[in-house]
Amino acid sequence: MLCIVQNSDGTKCIEWRPNDLITIDSDTQDQEWAVVNTIGRRQRTLSGNMTSDYAAARARIIRIPLDELKTFKCSRNNQQMQFSTKQGVWQNTFYFQHGNAEIFVAYLKNHVKTAKTRHDRNTYVVVEPNIESQVLNRSFAELDIFTENTTDVVWNLVSNFKQRPYETTLEAFSKLTDIVYYGNEGMNGKRDVSEEVAELLTKSMSALEDTTTVTRTDEYEVINVKPTLPPRPCIPRGTPLSTEKWEGLQDPEGRVTEIDGVRQLIFRGGVAHSIRNSVWKYLLDYHPWRMTDAEIKILQKRKTEEYFSMKLQWRSMTDGQESRFSEYRDRKSLVEKDVNRTDRTHPFFAGDNNPNLMVLQDILMTYVMYNFDLGYVQGMSDILAPLLLLLGNEVDTFWCFVGFMEKIASNFDMDQAGMKQQLVNLQQLLTFASPELAKHLASKDSGNMYFCFRWLLVWFKREFSHRDIMRLWEVLWTGLPCANFHLFICVAILDSEKDVLISKDYGFTEILKHVNDLSMCLDVDRILSTAEGIYHQIISAPHLSDQIRIILGIPTVGSRPEPEPEPEPQTSQTNGNVETDPGQTDMEEVTLEYNGLQISIVTKTVWALLA
Repeated sequence: MLCIVQNSDGTKCIEWRPNDLITIDSDTQDQEWAVVNTIGRRQRTLSGNMTSDYAAARARIIRIPLDELKTFKCSRNNQQMQFSTKQGVWQNTFYFQHGNAEIFVAYLKNHVKTAKTRHDRNTYVVVEPNIESQVLNRSFAELDIFTENTTDVVWNLVSNFKQRPYETTLEAFSKLTDIVYYGNEGMNGKRDVSEEVAELLTKSMSALEDTTTVTRTDEYEVINVKPTLPPRPCIPRGTPLSTEKWEGLQDPEGRVTEIDGVRQLIFRGGVAHSIRNSVWKYLLDYHPWRMTDAEIKILQKRKTEEYFSMKLQWRSMTDGQESRFSEYRDRKSLVEKDVNRTDRTHPFFAGDNNPNLMVLQDILMTYVMYNFDLGYVQGMSDILAPLLLLLGNEVDTFWCFVGFMEKIASNFDMDQAGMKQQLVNLQQLLTFASPELAKHLASKDSGNMYFCFRWLLVWFKREFSHRDIMRLWEVLWTGLPCANFHLFICVAILDSEKDVLISKDYGFTEILKHVNDLSMCLDVDRILSTAEGIYHQIISAPHLSDQIRIILGIPTVGSRPEPEPEPEPQTSQTNGNVETDPGQTDMEEVTLEYNGLQISIVTKTVWALLA
């Protein structure tokens, strides 16, 4: 166990002591820290019988006085930490086997002042207090208002001021005020405290309990500061991408010239319903962004022939063939059952012998032939229905459905590995963003997040109306601000219901029922705004773990992304003149402020459209 300990004489040290006698080479080890003697190699056996040298090494307690600490270094993705009390000599190396050193380093910085070295950003040098700090220290000592070590008071004052400036200032001045009114009394003397001061002290102690954890042993007590998130920004939604803006982002031949800019606009406000039929084909990778109108017509002709060729494969299957093809027969039966109960309350699919239901079934059966390994899984009809409702055309709907399935294919794995991983990621994200709610859910046997299974499987299709789900899906298809933004939608919904779930002390069954009852009662714009605010709140936090970084799609601690080579502009020769590819014009990326946020916009043209 590695910790910071205060000795009886007031000094502090970094202390490591073994939890139990476990051999480090064991495959079943479950210790949180390991220590390696960098000078000699310890002898050990794997049978459970330890040599005397090994037993002595394990029983040894290692202490590093903080006043002797000169430098420390984090390496190997923050899983290895080295300490030095002499310049140029590393005495001890600690390995964090089931985590990393981020939190311990943060705690250590509360006790010593550090600075990163210029030649290695992972190496920290302990900085001696400057003259101003020494003067401040001596001033507090002369006032004699603290029973503890005054040096510790100074550093704690500076540290606490960064985290709790209001309370820290009042606490310090309250002690100075006591000196003025009551003189330099002993700390055990009785003083009259007004109700206002008592209330302030109560709030201070309550806030202290909320932001700290206490670890107690027979010899010492360690108080750790809980990391806190920065304030959550309020980000209003923008206006939808209009016909005028869409046409303005295309060249005369129909190419979309500013792809990233279009995605930004769609993420900010969605797409106007009048142009969804066209824009969705790009978002779902049916129409390539760089194709001209003439090239798209050729593509559509080829895709139409391919679709009807696959459709003919299953339509021409005889009853005898079907009777000998059990997998096909089972999938066909499942498709027929699901189609007959998909959105039957919507006018587009209502009534008996509805031709739109036949088209829905034909598209799903053709997809079985397109991707027979995956085939058909319950939930796919929910994904397809809004596409057919909007696009109308059977061929266009099929290829857009193919593009959508490429984005969420892991949702329908036979072993449900993709869904299980998303639920794990969601649990980690909720724990980071709202630990109080995550703790409550865990106490009610809901920490596995299984009650969110339907949300993730069909991307909230059953939680919103057709109109709202179209707006939500097109925002998610942009892939902004990260590929896992749908998980932030889940967190935003749970955050909006946090007070209800906790105050009513809902158990497992009540939580499941409450979540199901939210269907058709959610405000899509408010949820999107909240989700984006949570994303910016989390990504701005200084204590991101590697798991959260992976969910956000940003490099983990210690990793260095490889620089991408700059693409060369494509040129074509026309009548002896060199012409630049129109897709490469006006593509300089700039960072501009929008509603108080720094947003990377591809061009100033797009910024003008946002404004």
